[in-house]
Amino acid sequence: MISREDFIFTIGFDGASAVVDGKAKKEFGKLPTMELARKGLYRAAFSSALYSGKPEEMKAFIEFFNQKAGTNYTEAAELSRLFGVYLEEISKTIVL
Repeated sequence: MISREDFIFTIGFDGASAVVDGKAKKEFGKLPTMELARKGLYRAAFSSALYSGKPEEMKAFIEFFNQKAGTNYTEAAELSRLFGVYLEEISKTIVL
């Protein structure tokens, strides 16, 4: 599996490799999930919560996102569809 920082800033795929936004990764890659969310980086924050595998982290993000967006999401699967982010076994990256 690729690193957390690579996963949260993946912008697409080239074959079996994840394409990573190197500038965003360098600037924001070390921030925790809720700090990413507070900065308005919702897709990255969701990716971070998903990668963590911690239900309490995902719950905190969903509550925060619902409050900001005026939505009523309850499950990570709903947000996976919204953001187009799914956990997959990827081992190679291309950093742009």
